[in-house]
Amino acid sequence: GEGRIADMDAGKIDLQVMSLSSAGLDKLPAATATALVHDINDQLADAVSAHPTRFAAFATLALQEPERAALEFERCIKELKFKGLIVMGSLNGVFLDDLRFTPIFEAAQALDVPIYVHPGLPPKPVADAYYSGLAGNIGFSLSMAGWGWHAETGLHCLRLMLSGVFDRFPKLRIIVGHMGDHLPFNIARADRVFGVMAGEGSTPPFQRRIIEYFREHFYITTSGYFDIPPFVCAREVIGTDRVLFSVDYPYASNVEGRRFLDALPVSPEDLEKIAHGNAERILKLES
Repeated sequence: GEGRIADMDAGKIDLQVMSLSSAGLDKLPAATATALVHDINDQLADAVSAHPTRFAAFATLALQEPERAALEFERCIKELKFKGLIVMGSLNGVFLDDLRFTPIFEAAQALDVPIYVHPGLPPKPVADAYYSGLAGNIGFSLSMAGWGWHAETGLHCLRLMLSGVFDRFPKLRIIVGHMGDHLPFNIARADRVFGVMAGEGSTPPFQRRIIEYFREHFYITTSGYFDIPPFVCAREVIGTDRVLFSVDYPYASNVEGRRFLDALPVSPEDLEKIAHGNAERILKLES
């Protein structure tokens, strides 16, 4: 509403793509979650309709029922005019490369919209093994924005590459926030490791090099990362045409995000792409 728009104006931000912070949705019974996301998407559509020049939206789905989720996905894009789908982590520890989620990828490719892969809460065994034993809320914070979120999402994306998802769905596009969630810095290492697998006597389920999947199927946003060195790394690895400015509001400041954007060491032409041009192209936004 008006409060959010005022905050956007303070940061000189014209439009934001909104989505539900839905970590924990996978813990609900399937029927409950499916009904809930239908109402959530309707409410989000109402918010966009109230301010159509300032807001756009990503759909939220209940992945517990992939076939019904795919139908809701189609409704959100065709009827509600959403710009893509956001997925919050795994489904109770099951990543999107599992074959049960094939209807979601089929819908994304047919609808020609991207999937934004966002971190989610770690499954309890992971939280207990990796993030317990620290004082106060330190372990919880470490499991989220302090480190774990980004490591998990990078792993999630690598699993999509290594399981052959992009060979089955060659037009699929994935957006990753937080300056690529560790992927730009580490992708060369993964590419080197998995590039030799074809010579080990077994045929891997993926057909191309990891770096090729990353550069052809992925886009990254600056969401929540307002430091120049990570940006330079990301731009050098994936290219200016695949970097999108994002704030991560309300968890990050619009004003701080805008200061970062204005300080980027890029040409005016590249700044136009990062600031809005790439998003307009990928999300089919009106300029």
